[in-house]
Amino acid sequence: MSGTSLDGVDVVIADFNDTEPVLVSSLFKEYPNSLLLPLKAACQNTAIEFDQFGMLDSLLGSFYAQCIEEALLSADIRANNIIAIGSHGHTVQHSPNSHPPFTLQIGDANRIAENTGITVVADFRRRDIAAGGQGAPLVPAFHQSAFQSQSKSLAIINIGGISNITFLNKNKEDIIGFDCGPGNTLMDQWCQLHFDMPYDTSGQLSRKGTTNELLLQSMLNDPYFSQIHPKTTGPEYFNLNWLKAHVDQHPNNPYDILSSLCELTAQCIAQSIKKLPVTDNALICGGGTKNTFLMEKLQSLLDCPVETTATYGVHPDWVEAMAFAWLAKQTMEGKPSNTPSVTGAKKPVILGAIYLA
Repeated sequence: MSGTSLDGVDVVIADFNDTEPVLVSSLFKEYPNSLLLPLKAACQNTAIEFDQFGMLDSLLGSFYAQCIEEALLSADIRANNIIAIGSHGHTVQHSPNSHPPFTLQIGDANRIAENTGITVVADFRRRDIAAGGQGAPLVPAFHQSAFQSQSKSLAIINIGGISNITFLNKNKEDIIGFDCGPGNTLMDQWCQLHFDMPYDTSGQLSRKGTTNELLLQSMLNDPYFSQIHPKTTGPEYFNLNWLKAHVDQHPNNPYDILSSLCELTAQCIAQSIKKLPVTDNALICGGGTKNTFLMEKLQSLLDCPVETTATYGVHPDWVEAMAFAWLAKQTMEGKPSNTPSVTGAKKPVILGAIYLA
């Protein structure tokens, strides 16, 4: 899994033979600057030259293969023990509301299959869009498989670059899921721009500031937050250009703006939860769990306990990577794995393309 935070690649080896998913091994590998800089440029620009696109797609596929080989070596597992690789690829453009709608992930799956000798499932999102859906979020089906409870209604919130939510009703009604809004992406970009840091470790910089209420309200007035679901978004929308339009109207010092961005993330998640049926527990996963200031804000805004997914057996760092391993399993077994009540697709469909080893 390579998410909108652009910090690197998460690799998990997962076993789904038992009733509950088992995390066998995990590995995180940062992007080298030779990949990180062109990836950032590709994600932040609306156009890219063909030769740049082709080279980045190829290089990323080879890098994914290298990460997988390192994960297998560190776990002492041979390639022939792996049924398939689920590769999300890196999203360079997600435009489900354009005409026609489209989404684009890169990271050549042919190179992954060729270099590892393992069958690869990739390109998960476009089939859902072809079926009339938003192509995201796709993780709610895995959340149901891993976390469904008969006694509690749960909200699972992934705080990566963008924050997304899955609501699992204890009565097993239709799953609800959508993107809440910015997760870490605006905070990370602000830290990189003003503090020469990749992100706000534990929220220590945000704590030094004070929320600018006028700026916060200006940001929360964005129409996205009042849209009904299904809905998805990404850093192509919530980015520094978006932020500049608000900051120019309500200028402040960098610490106060960062604190306001942390509050924005907490507020858009809390508001999303409050629009749902009664939630017994909020389970958080993703990089946002490491921001203790953000986690404290969430608990102060919500009436239910705020925990991490570790309480339910899956470490918060690896939930999303495990989800795409599970989606690959579903595809290999010929089973649909989108959730029409979440994405808005006309019907359940089998996701992804299979690249045989």
